[in-house]
Amino acid sequence: MSLEWFDRVSGELQDHLESICAKYDQVGNMTVERGAKYPRIEFFVETEDDERVYFCTLSYDPAHEDFFFESFDPDLGQTSRVVLYDIEDIVDAVHESLHDFINDDELEDEEEDEQQVDYYLDEPDDAQDIFEEIEVEWETPEVTAYLEDDEVEVTYQFGIITETGDGVLRRINRIWTDEEELIKDESNFIFSREEASTIIAMIASNMDKMSSVDFQ
Repeated sequence: MSLEWFDRVSGELQDHLESICAKYDQVGNMTVERGAKYPRIEFFVETEDDERVYFCTLSYDPAHEDFFFESFDPDLGQTSRVVLYDIEDIVDAVHESLHDFINDDELEDEEEDEQQVDYYLDEPDDAQDIFEEIEVEWETPEVTAYLEDDEVEVTYQFGIITETGDGVLRRINRIWTDEEELIKDESNFIFSREEASTIIAMIASNMDKMSSVDFQ
């Protein structure tokens, strides 16, 4: 049994890994474990929280001097091996593993964003509960923008999100029914400082085209 081929590949892979990761704007790392029954090279990227996320494990069979990947088939309940015979195949396999890892990560982010959009559209009450968990420093009291015979009141309040520094505009719409029941609807609009001037300018330049509120 020999580890010569294992050591040669390990020495070359770091340079290839840096090239692969640079393409995807990632910082790739690898660890080498020579003392295991099947020596292995594990590849990972570090998150912003300094946590390791492994995207590939390359194992080595000293008896046959072969590198291989293992995969598990849940339908068959069996583990299979994909043997790699030269450095080009190994580099391509690591490259593909990182590519799949990044694509899966982006897909999860997209699905999470879609779920959040659906969540806010379909479940406004629960979405409001989530918003209330965000720490906001309210810079103004509620300011009445519209009042109609003690039947309808629209107020606004401006605040700053403590964590991000973004602005928040809270709109509260209160309606009193004939049975003197209060119906309250609240919505929040979040925007950055860079967006604020554009929003103000768009509203100001189009106010003359807007109609006044008419509840009759």
